[in-house]
Amino acid sequence: MRKIIVLSFITLDGVMQAPGGPEEDTSSGFKYGGWTAPYFYEADEAAGEFMAKRMKSADLLLGRKTFDIFASYWPTHGNIWPGVNEVTKYVMSNTITMNKTDWKNIVFLKSVDEIKSLRHSEGSDIQVHGSGNLIQTLLKHDLVDELWLVTFPITLGNDKRLFSEGTIAAAFTLTDSLVTPNGVIFANYKRSGEVRTGTIGE
Repeated sequence: MRKIIVLSFITLDGVMQAPGGPEEDTSSGFKYGGWTAPYFYEADEAAGEFMAKRMKSADLLLGRKTFDIFASYWPTHGNIWPGVNEVTKYVMSNTITMNKTDWKNIVFLKSVDEIKSLRHSEGSDIQVHGSGNLIQTLLKHDLVDELWLVTFPITLGNDKRLFSEGTIAAAFTLTDSLVTPNGVIFANYKRSGEVRTGTIGE
C-alpha cells in the first residue's frame, strides 16, 4: 500500500494559507502571503538538509487550486525541485478533466473511492502539498498516513487552516523532528491507531 503524506507549512494557530508568496492565495482578503519567506532566508544548513530529504521525488496528490498554482510555475522551475515535472500528479477535481498546461503526467480523480484505490496501488509514496480542501477530505476519511509539518513562530488569525471541521479523532507518533535557531519546528508524524484517554494522577 502506498502512503499518503501531507506536507504542510503552518503557523502556531494552524493557518496554512499562501505560505510561498504575496499573490499565491489572496482569497477572503488574506494579506500575509509569503509569511514563510523571512524564516527560510535565515534557515541554517541543518534545516535545509531536513527539508531537502522530504522534497525527494514522489508522486503528488493535489487539489484543483493548488494544481493551478503549481502548473503555472513548476514546468519552468524544475531545477528548484528536482523530479517534480517527471512524477505523476494526481489532481482531485470535479470541474476539470483535461490538462491545458505544459505540465506532464497529470491524472484527474473525481472521488474518494479513486483515492482509496490509488492508495492501494503499486508505486511511490504520495505527497500532498497545499490543497487545504483536499486535506480536509483526506482527514475526514482517515486517509492520511503521515503528517510532515513545518510550524513557524507566528499567528495569523482566521484564515485557511490545516485542521478544520470534519477532522476525525486520531493518534499519531512523532518519527523525526528538528528545531531551528529561529524557532521553526520540523516534525514528522505517522498514524498510530485510536486516541487513548485516561485520568492524570491515578
